[in-house]
Amino acid sequence: MKLYINKTRVWMYTILAMLIITTISCDSFVEVDPPKNSLVTKTVFEDAATVESAMANIFVKMRQQGLVSGNFSISTSLGIYADELDYFGSSPDILKLYSHNVLASDGQVSLWWNHAFNLIYAANDIIEGVAASQTLSEEDKDRFTGQALFVRAYLHSLLLSLFGEVPYIMTTDYIENNRAIRTPEPEVFEKLIGDLNEAVNLLDNNNQANENILPNLQVVYALLARIYLYSGDWAMAETMASNLIGNYGLEDIDKVFLKGSNETIWQLMLGDNPVNTYDALQLIITGIPTQGMALMDDLVGAFEAGDLRYTHWTNSITSDDGQTTLYYAHKYKATHNTTTQSEEYSILFRLAEQYLIRAEARVQLGDISGSQADINVIRNRAGLGNTTANDKASLLDVILHERRLELFTEQGHRWFDLKRMGKAEEVLSPIKAGWRNTDIVLPIPESELELNPNLKPQNAGY
Repeated sequence: MKLYINKTRVWMYTILAMLIITTISCDSFVEVDPPKNSLVTKTVFEDAATVESAMANIFVKMRQQGLVSGNFSISTSLGIYADELDYFGSSPDILKLYSHNVLASDGQVSLWWNHAFNLIYAANDIIEGVAASQTLSEEDKDRFTGQALFVRAYLHSLLLSLFGEVPYIMTTDYIENNRAIRTPEPEVFEKLIGDLNEAVNLLDNNNQANENILPNLQVVYALLARIYLYSGDWAMAETMASNLIGNYGLEDIDKVFLKGSNETIWQLMLGDNPVNTYDALQLIITGIPTQGMALMDDLVGAFEAGDLRYTHWTNSITSDDGQTTLYYAHKYKATHNTTTQSEEYSILFRLAEQYLIRAEARVQLGDISGSQADINVIRNRAGLGNTTANDKASLLDVILHERRLELFTEQGHRWFDLKRMGKAEEVLSPIKAGWRNTDIVLPIPESELELNPNLKPQNAGY
């Protein structure tokens, strides 16, 4: 497992990220070679500005390098893996995702694994360095440690959903990391919740000049609500979601994905130069032949008549000969990068998910009317009437349906929902020729098993 990063490189990124913040775009710093003098690393954690830049570097990588955001992030790749996106492109790795013929040697799988663990290493470096600092104030220590703990938990949560049991890495000791074993799923959840509860005690509600671009207390609650839901702790999922629902409000349907949306809990700014999201660049079809992907017909057909999400969040294009019409996700609408001000950032957590989390938690707790009320908030915002479902089974079906239409092409929600709710076989086996029951997890990258045999056995089916 390639978890070791030379600390001189971390320092180089830190200095350059600081310069980036004040002078140039965040897109070029990775091309610069690291400095030769490793002694400078000793001073990184003695100054709040340099630690802040080190954190900024984590978010730069998170939004640009292909797991959370960037080219073929989980939003698009898992949309292709599930039942959201048809794929017409030629990328071998993406074609394998689409047809469910993924191999342990595939580059996409390795990219996600290594990207996540490298960022986890960087977060651990900050946690350890801040703890050892002799000069940082307690306030700064709390802020940086809380943010890094959140990052560590967030990335491990994605790895767990993608690969199943994974090592939970909590140190920068590369010898220990390169011998790490996979952590059983219940223990991963326990460690996730432990990190996040520690972060709760360290962070405040500062929302960074209303842009919500750094993790704060509310962001931690949002991830906790999701983790409690995924782990089946319905009471805590309801509590965490309620904490957020009381402090945010749903946005108008046509403003949800703007950078100033009142609904946004956490989003990634795309850089200092005015640019917009990778989501728009990948998903908006500007001509036929396309750039490779379009909404599946079944998803388009799932919207009820009058659903504002259909009219505001999807669009279509027809070929010049009138023979082909393709639909595409149009949540993010700004594709240009020559504006004087960015219009949209990549949203990772927003309030609508919290209503749906609470609706599901409430029905599992037997609170039928409470679940109906939360579902109705989402449906009413979409211009639809109240749900008629009035029992546990039918409400769970409605919640899955509403999550499909509310969260489509966002951060892999649809795939994670099909997997955790036991619906993947039912939904995907009729439409994916290569579907196997073992496809609910991806393979551990073959190269990682060779480097660290302690990660064996490989996931079933690979």
